[in-house]
Amino acid sequence: MAPHAGSRYSFCLGLRDEAGHLFLTERVPYGYQPHADTRVHLVAQGDSLWGLAGRYFVPLPRACGFWWAIADFQPEPIVDPTLELEAGRRVYVPSLRVLTDVILSEQRRRAGE
Repeated sequence: MAPHAGSRYSFCLGLRDEAGHLFLTERVPYGYQPHADTRVHLVAQGDSLWGLAGRYFVPLPRACGFWWAIADFQPEPIVDPTLELEAGRRVYVPSLRVLTDVILSEQRRRAGE
């Protein structure tokens, strides 16, 4: 079963070992690239990637699930999303347009195949 289109695993390639077990390869994150509509969020006490995704990607179903796009989009990607975000830190948030038309694009997904 293929990962859902909005899943952070949607850019993974499946590899089977000799026994036929399926393993996912490392996905290629989009990474930070400057866009005119990128937002900069100044982290307040209690902010989380999950909460920021819910706030900035609110038109999407299950918007909070796109926390990984914010983590990957930093100039220095956030490797451990379970760590608390430091208050005062600047977090770059891709616009909804960049998320849907660039990061989650079917064309980009197919380029990785």
